[in-house]
Amino acid sequence: MPDRKIKKNSRIQQRNRYRILDAALDVFSAHGYRGATLDQIAIAAGLSKPNILYYFSNKEQVHLTLLNQLMETWLDPLVDMNEDGDPMAEILAYVQRKLDMARELPRESRLFANEILQGAPRMKPHLTADLKPLFDQKCTVIQEWCNAGKIAPVNPQHLIFSIWSTTQHYADFAAQIDVLVRPKIEDADTHLRALFFNILKTS
Repeated sequence: MPDRKIKKNSRIQQRNRYRILDAALDVFSAHGYRGATLDQIAIAAGLSKPNILYYFSNKEQVHLTLLNQLMETWLDPLVDMNEDGDPMAEILAYVQRKLDMARELPRESRLFANEILQGAPRMKPHLTADLKPLFDQKCTVIQEWCNAGKIAPVNPQHLIFSIWSTTQHYADFAAQIDVLVRPKIEDADTHLRALFFNILKTS
């Protein structure tokens, strides 16, 4: 009996943490770190503010937890770019993976964008330790593909920046997309792959 009770409490705690983090993702992605409050998160989670503080000591800890969870997910599409694969196929697959993330994880995209716009005060260690080495490695791979004539000459850094900006635009500027384009991201896959194919194809 005691063991069963401990397991039940553990499941409740896990469920409450998930509710809090899911609600916080809504609040932070909509209002940014500075505009978000624990009261807003508590209301969105359907819990009291003391309940929030039972699991997290303050707003910053909630935000950091979300960012830490997000970073690995954010890096995965770039990690999956295979230097031994066909260069054009690998880059277009990367574009598709980033579009899929914009479609499936719009709140996470806006959370990340808000953090970067504020100067990355909480995420900078991750950017330095995790993103920078990976970014440099993949830029080297793309440069080698260019040098070998497998894709058109292109600045690898700015190619990756362009992929980020065009794909994440569909999540970060969804309100503008809603006004300007219908259908929205569902129609982007073919067009963006064609765009980058035309940029990268060799003569």
